[in-house]
Amino acid sequence: MTKSFKCEIVSAEEGIFSGQIERIIATGRMGELGILPGHAPLLTELKPGPVRVLHDGGQEENYYVSGGFLEVQPDVVTILADAATRAHDLDEAAAEEARQHALRNLNDKSAELDYSRAASELAEAVAQLRTIQQLRKKAGKG
Repeated sequence: MTKSFKCEIVSAEEGIFSGQIERIIATGRMGELGILPGHAPLLTELKPGPVRVLHDGGQEENYYVSGGFLEVQPDVVTILADAATRAHDLDEAAAEEARQHALRNLNDKSAELDYSRAASELAEAVAQLRTIQQLRKKAGKG
Protein backbone atom coordinates (compact mmCIF):
# COMPACT_ATOMS: atom_id res chain seq x y z
CA MET A 1 0.00 0.00 0.00
CA THR A 2 1.29 3.45 -0.87
CA LYS A 3 2.16 5.83 1.95
CA SER A 4 0.88 8.99 0.28
CA PHE A 5 -1.67 10.31 -2.20
CA LYS A 6 -2.33 13.50 -4.13
CA CYS A 7 -4.53 16.14 -2.54
CA GLU A 8 -6.10 19.21 -4.14
CA ILE A 9 -7.86 21.95 -2.16
CA VAL A 10 -9.62 24.38 -4.49
CA SER A 11 -11.90 27.32 -3.73
CA ALA A 12 -14.15 29.19 -6.14
CA GLU A 13 -11.39 31.79 -6.53
CA GLU A 14 -8.16 29.78 -6.60
CA GLY A 15 -6.22 26.63 -5.90
CA ILE A 16 -5.14 26.67 -2.24
CA PHE A 17 -3.08 23.48 -2.01
CA SER A 18 -1.81 20.75 -4.31
CA GLY A 19 0.63 18.06 -3.28
CA GLN A 20 1.36 14.60 -1.93
CA ILE A 21 0.13 13.92 1.62
CA GLU A 22 -0.27 10.93 3.88
CA ARG A 23 -3.53 11.91 5.62
CA ILE A 24 -6.32 14.50 5.54
CA ILE A 25 -8.91 15.21 8.21
CA ALA A 26 -12.06 17.25 7.54
CA THR A 27 -15.58 17.59 8.93
CA GLY A 28 -18.34 16.16 6.75
CA ARG A 29 -22.08 16.47 7.36
CA MET A 30 -22.06 13.23 9.38
CA GLY A 31 -18.92 14.00 11.39
CA GLU A 32 -15.14 14.05 11.20
CA LEU A 33 -13.46 12.13 8.35
CA GLY A 34 -9.91 10.83 8.24
CA ILE A 35 -8.69 9.85 4.78
CA LEU A 36 -5.61 7.64 4.39
CA PRO A 37 -4.04 6.13 1.24
CA GLY A 38 -6.25 3.43 -0.26
CA HIS A 39 -9.51 4.87 1.13
CA ALA A 40 -12.67 3.75 -0.68
CA PRO A 41 -14.15 6.22 -3.17
CA LEU A 42 -16.34 8.76 -1.41
CA LEU A 43 -18.21 11.99 -2.03
CA THR A 44 -19.46 14.00 0.95
CA GLU A 45 -20.57 17.51 1.74
CA LEU A 46 -18.28 19.43 4.09
CA LYS A 47 -19.35 21.57 7.02
CA PRO A 48 -17.60 24.89 7.62
CA GLY A 49 -14.47 24.25 9.66
CA PRO A 50 -10.86 23.14 9.72
CA VAL A 51 -9.13 20.80 7.29
CA ARG A 52 -5.91 19.21 8.54
CA VAL A 53 -3.35 18.03 5.98
CA LEU A 54 -0.59 15.74 7.27
CA HIS A 55 2.59 15.29 5.24
CA ASP A 56 5.30 12.63 5.47
CA GLY A 57 7.31 13.14 8.63
CA GLY A 58 4.37 14.50 10.62
CA GLN A 59 4.33 18.07 9.29
CA GLU A 60 0.78 19.43 9.50
CA GLU A 61 -0.90 22.26 7.60
CA ASN A 62 -4.29 23.64 8.56
CA TYR A 63 -6.87 25.20 6.29
CA TYR A 64 -10.36 26.59 6.79
CA VAL A 65 -13.22 25.82 4.39
CA SER A 66 -16.60 27.50 4.51
CA GLY A 67 -18.28 24.39 3.12
CA GLY A 68 -18.12 22.46 -0.11
CA PHE A 69 -17.43 18.86 -1.07
CA LEU A 70 -14.73 16.26 -0.47
CA GLU A 71 -14.20 13.64 -3.15
CA VAL A 72 -12.00 10.57 -2.71
CA GLN A 73 -10.81 8.80 -5.88
CA PRO A 74 -8.21 6.01 -6.05
CA ASP A 75 -5.24 8.36 -6.55
CA VAL A 76 -6.47 11.79 -5.47
CA VAL A 77 -8.55 13.51 -2.82
CA THR A 78 -10.15 16.76 -3.91
CA ILE A 79 -11.80 19.39 -1.76
CA LEU A 80 -14.00 21.75 -3.74
CA ALA A 81 -14.67 24.53 -1.27
CA ASP A 82 -17.05 27.46 -1.45
CA ALA A 83 -14.23 29.49 0.10
CA ALA A 84 -10.94 28.30 1.55
CA THR A 85 -7.94 29.87 3.23
CA ARG A 86 -4.89 28.85 5.16
CA ALA A 87 -5.96 28.74 8.79
CA HIS A 88 -3.16 31.05 9.96
CA ASP A 89 -4.56 33.72 7.59
CA LEU A 90 -7.92 33.82 9.39
CA ASP A 91 -8.74 37.14 11.06
CA GLU A 92 -10.03 36.45 14.58
CA ALA A 93 -11.38 39.98 15.07
CA ALA A 94 -13.30 39.87 11.79
CA ALA A 95 -14.72 36.42 12.62
CA GLU A 96 -15.86 37.62 16.05
CA GLU A 97 -17.42 40.71 14.49
CA ALA A 98 -19.27 38.52 11.97
CA ARG A 99 -20.50 36.29 14.80
CA GLN A 100 -21.79 39.28 16.77
CA HIS A 101 -23.47 40.72 13.66
CA ALA A 102 -25.21 37.40 12.88
CA LEU A 103 -26.39 37.10 16.50
CA ARG A 104 -27.80 40.63 16.42
CA ASN A 105 -29.64 39.85 13.18
CA LEU A 106 -31.09 36.65 14.59
CA ASN A 107 -32.29 38.44 17.73
CA ASP A 108 -33.78 41.45 15.89
CA LYS A 109 -37.43 40.43 15.62
CA SER A 110 -38.45 43.68 13.87
CA ALA A 111 -36.10 43.32 10.90
CA GLU A 112 -37.07 41.53 7.74
CA LEU A 113 -34.51 38.77 7.82
CA ASP A 114 -33.64 35.62 6.02
CA TYR A 115 -33.17 33.46 9.12
CA SER A 116 -31.55 30.58 7.26
CA ARG A 117 -28.95 32.94 5.81
CA ALA A 118 -28.29 34.56 9.20
CA ALA A 119 -27.95 31.12 10.80
CA SER A 120 -25.54 30.07 8.05
CA GLU A 121 -23.44 33.21 8.58
CA LEU A 122 -23.39 32.53 12.32
CA ALA A 123 -22.28 28.92 11.76
CA GLU A 124 -19.48 30.05 9.46
CA ALA A 125 -18.20 32.68 11.91
CA VAL A 126 -18.28 30.18 14.78
CA ALA A 127 -16.42 27.61 12.64
CA GLN A 128 -13.70 30.17 11.86
CA LEU A 129 -13.32 30.98 15.56
CA ARG A 130 -13.21 27.26 16.40
CA THR A 131 -10.45 26.75 13.80
CA ILE A 132 -8.42 29.63 15.27
CA GLN A 133 -8.88 28.24 18.81
CA GLN A 134 -7.76 24.76 17.71
CA LEU A 135 -4.61 26.19 16.15
CA ARG A 136 -3.88 28.22 19.28
CA LYS A 137 -4.38 25.16 21.48
CA LYS A 138 -2.02 23.07 19.30
CA ALA A 139 0.62 25.76 19.47
CA GLY A 140 0.33 25.76 23.26
CA LYS A 141 -0.83 29.37 23.40
CA GLY A 142 -4.26 28.85 24.84
